[in-house]
Amino acid sequence: WHEIEVKEPSFELLPVCKCWPKDGGKFVTLPMVFSRDPITGAQNCGMYRLQIFDEQTCGMHWHIHKGGAEHLRRMKEKGEVLPVSIVIGAGPAEIFSAAVPLPPDINELMFAGLLRGSPVRVARCRTNDLLVPAEAEVVLEGYVDPAELRLEGPFGDHTGYYSLADMYPVFHLTAMSMRRDPIYPHTIVGPPPMEDAYIGEAIEQLFMPIIKRQFPEIVDMHMPIWGCFHNLLLVAIRKSYPGQARKIMHGLWGLGQAMNTKLIVVVDHDVNLRNYGEVVWRATNSVDYARDIEIVRGPVDDLDHAAMFPRFGGKMGIDATTKLPEEGHSRPWPEIARMSEEVRRRIDALWPKLGLE
Repeated sequence: WHEIEVKEPSFELLPVCKCWPKDGGKFVTLPMVFSRDPITGAQNCGMYRLQIFDEQTCGMHWHIHKGGAEHLRRMKEKGEVLPVSIVIGAGPAEIFSAAVPLPPDINELMFAGLLRGSPVRVARCRTNDLLVPAEAEVVLEGYVDPAELRLEGPFGDHTGYYSLADMYPVFHLTAMSMRRDPIYPHTIVGPPPMEDAYIGEAIEQLFMPIIKRQFPEIVDMHMPIWGCFHNLLLVAIRKSYPGQARKIMHGLWGLGQAMNTKLIVVVDHDVNLRNYGEVVWRATNSVDYARDIEIVRGPVDDLDHAAMFPRFGGKMGIDATTKLPEEGHSRPWPEIARMSEEVRRRIDALWPKLGLE
């Protein structure tokens, strides 16, 4: 990326797009934003949209729950600006890792190396001590002043709605380097399904083994695309004691970015979570809505426009598992009507004979 050092850094050199008609401006949508914790020294990389304000400044869309926002708060206590570097264009593993909600003590570039099976080559930035991918297409260096906020947005977001304009920190561009003939990556988010939905599916599968170690009773989890990541989580568990579904709900609400989940539906282990008809069948037939609903209040995503307050609102859990007597179900729980395997085999054998394969 150091092939060309731009003498007069400017966002105007980048082909930044305006995605939706009522967006507040042009947005960089696939950036890797690097900052360092001033206390621990740990480096963070996240993906936060950047609204271009002018040639040298852009919005830094740091939600208050994110690592970059925490770094900025700590710098504010010290009365100093926060050095920040932005990478636009890198390897697929690096870009993906920036979007993954990793624990604070896991370095995103190390994680990217694990995904790609080889270490990510890094280089130190020219004007700060941040380490960025050596094969980056464009590197922007600068700072964010904790005392400065500017109106950012609106923006057509992955929820399918325009996220409202709000006050956010400002990034000041002071240095710029790039490869010769750099490639500028861009994505458009909006009403699902869009490209980011499939990144979400990959994250879902990536975290399954980790979640299962924390909650061994979980058999499967799935975030339907139309739930926009944090709005709907389906969970299948192998139930062995009363209250277990509620334990899973609260456990997930207390786990990292899963705290933002608005609706958790817990079903028995034999449910195929990707068969939405089967999930709806259980969530309606196996639920007493006066008994099996858990309503709580807590943190919600910044983009949740329906919440009663910004970043705080109501969430719901539905226990659609088989109920035990200790859970207030006094009657015998009926069996599901299933055909015998012998009859299934006989019927399956008939289809070829009837020409209905």
